[in-house]
Amino acid sequence: MRDGWRLSVGTLTALPVPPPRAVDRRSARDAVLLAPVAVLPLAAGVTLLGLVGDRFGTPTPVVALLAVGLLALGTRALHWDGLSDTVDGLAASYDRERALTVMRSGTSGPAGVLATVLVAGLQVAGLTSLLGSARGAVLAGLLVCVSRAALTLTCRRGVPPARRDGLGNPLAGVVPPGAVLALWGLAAAGVAVVAAWYGAEWWRGLVALGLGAVVVVALVRRTTRRFGGVTGDVYGAAVELTVATLVVALA
Repeated sequence: MRDGWRLSVGTLTALPVPPPRAVDRRSARDAVLLAPVAVLPLAAGVTLLGLVGDRFGTPTPVVALLAVGLLALGTRALHWDGLSDTVDGLAASYDRERALTVMRSGTSGPAGVLATVLVAGLQVAGLTSLLGSARGAVLAGLLVCVSRAALTLTCRRGVPPARRDGLGNPLAGVVPPGAVLALWGLAAAGVAVVAAWYGAEWWRGLVALGLGAVVVVALVRRTTRRFGGVTGDVYGAAVELTVATLVVALA
């Protein structure tokens, strides 16, 4: 469990932690399942921004933009890089090797830049609504944590890695279906309760989680057909798309 915790925090945040002693299937599985907890400091930062902005009357679009920036800074913009690279790979070529080469290049093409701007814009728009109140700020922080449950779908058993190097390989296929259902069920219950406390219908939390799951499953199916599996970039894309889906659905 300790190695899984270190792997999760060290990979998903910019917080300094000792490296894991070993990265095997067990520690990789633990890292994925602990992902929603590993980003608690980032979620707390988003909630705090919302509370401070509400206290001092800061325009909510400004607070929302700062929140997106805080999340990018707190993750070394790793997920945004993954989103950009994934979209560039999908847009580059129907040839698998050519697409993977484009993703590995590290440069952002027009498709990747457009996807980044669009998804970031959706996140800012959704957070602008949520961060307008103290309860909305708490809900926004919870959604940051819940969004990392997307990784259980990209790393679930049966989803192959697209290549044998990079982050996608050790994490691919490590999460059993039962664990996926358990984590998403727990996330759904939490979001439903906090959404009702926030003032929205409780079922909107379930709808938001359902939409997030649909988006990630569609992404995994598409990338598996095109690339032969998933990569670390796909994991990052899944996280950012899930954040956008959740905050817009509950805005």
